[in-house]
Amino acid sequence: MANDINAILQRPTCTVRELGRVLGLSKNPAYAAVRRGDFASIRVEGRILVLTAPLRRMLGIEPAQAITTPLSPAHRTAEALGTRGPR
Repeated sequence: MANDINAILQRPTCTVRELGRVLGLSKNPAYAAVRRGDFASIRVEGRILVLTAPLRRMLGIEPAQAITTPLSPAHRTAEALGTRGPR
């Protein structure tokens, strides 16, 4: 699993389902987060692609840094996920 996550984060983009796999979310919450603008994404021929460079920054992962263990819930803080405060 860690190798899968590492491979996903090394590419320039990933699918919304792959974003969910990285964050431990199911399909619907991952798509909802992208629709809300929580993650930088682009639309190419009807496909939604999530930009991995901003995602790595949100998670505090350097581009060349390998992930050796899956992220635990303790690492999924509001700050790490880039959750916005009150509007």
